[in-house]
Amino acid sequence: MFNIKKQLSKLYTSSILGNLSLTGAWVAILAARGYSLVEIGIAETVFHITSLIFEIPSGVLADVFGRKKMLIVSTIMRIIGNFIMIFSCNLFTVCLSIAFHALSYNFSSGSGDALAYDSLKRFNMESGFEKYESNQLIIYRLCSGISTLCAGFALTIGHKIAYSTDVIMGAIQIILLLSLHEIYAENSQKNSTIGKRIITCFKESFKFLKEVRKAIGLMMCNSFVGAVDILLLFFLQAKLPEKGIPQWGLGIALLFMEMGGIAGSKLILKFPKIRYKTIYAISLSLVICGFIAEHSASYLVMALGGFIAAVGDDALQVRTNAILQDMFPSEQRATLTSVESFSFSVIMIVLSPLAGFIFTYW
Repeated sequence: MFNIKKQLSKLYTSSILGNLSLTGAWVAILAARGYSLVEIGIAETVFHITSLIFEIPSGVLADVFGRKKMLIVSTIMRIIGNFIMIFSCNLFTVCLSIAFHALSYNFSSGSGDALAYDSLKRFNMESGFEKYESNQLIIYRLCSGISTLCAGFALTIGHKIAYSTDVIMGAIQIILLLSLHEIYAENSQKNSTIGKRIITCFKESFKFLKEVRKAIGLMMCNSFVGAVDILLLFFLQAKLPEKGIPQWGLGIALLFMEMGGIAGSKLILKFPKIRYKTIYAISLSLVICGFIAEHSASYLVMALGGFIAAVGDDALQVRTNAILQDMFPSEQRATLTSVESFSFSVIMIVLSPLAGFIFTYW
């Protein structure tokens, strides 16, 4: 037996440790080091190519070996990526660091949600997952906002010290993760060989996607909106200074934009009955408005556009993830959650270099 409240609290705390960092404005840090937006776009592409390759296998490993173990592996990958970035001296080593950060994302993306949902399911509290997802997105946005608020400080102390503090946060996070209670699916074939369990997990996951086509549609719709919003916020880190925003105001503007995600993730909980198609249409419209605002001559309008886009992105994210988790079988939950992240990476691989070109020359 375990305490569900303590389990969720530890997952929340782990998210705080994983997202609160002086390196949140990594685009601005790389730009300050002399890398162009095109080179930064290449680094972002490396992130998503790595995710494309390892996303689904990492989900399978979480379902077979345990979600808690993969969360620990995720943190180890992030620490390695930070060490590489500390000693990076060219685009290749920067991309190598980014690749390890992608692996960190891979091993945590499906594991955290799967562990949370099945923990709630153990107590017949699945209906509380949407609130959990909303809280996780609030933590992500708030930590990202605080991290980017420290952009000026990170530039002042230099990337080496900034990434060193993230190594320390990772070590603390591992200690916390070790205290989590592991939850395995009841029919996880524990008595089978490891190879058979991995193959079975792959087969059953893709069988589910073949039979439930609606899940694929939900994943692609959510991933497209999320990709446009993420790219918009990333490149605004570099575009806002070009439009004349004071150095002291950059972190404030980035924090303001992240607050849009908090607003969106809370607002969606107020409308549990609204149709998904309606939510998608509104969310897509908000993100498009943010993209249009990015081309304004005023950095105030650009920041407002980033806020609006984040509202739409996180509102859609909360509702989509809640619907998908209700659909996924427990035995393949982490794997199928990873498939959603896989679809996001596919879209980002296409959009990242294109966005770098658009934001640079248009």
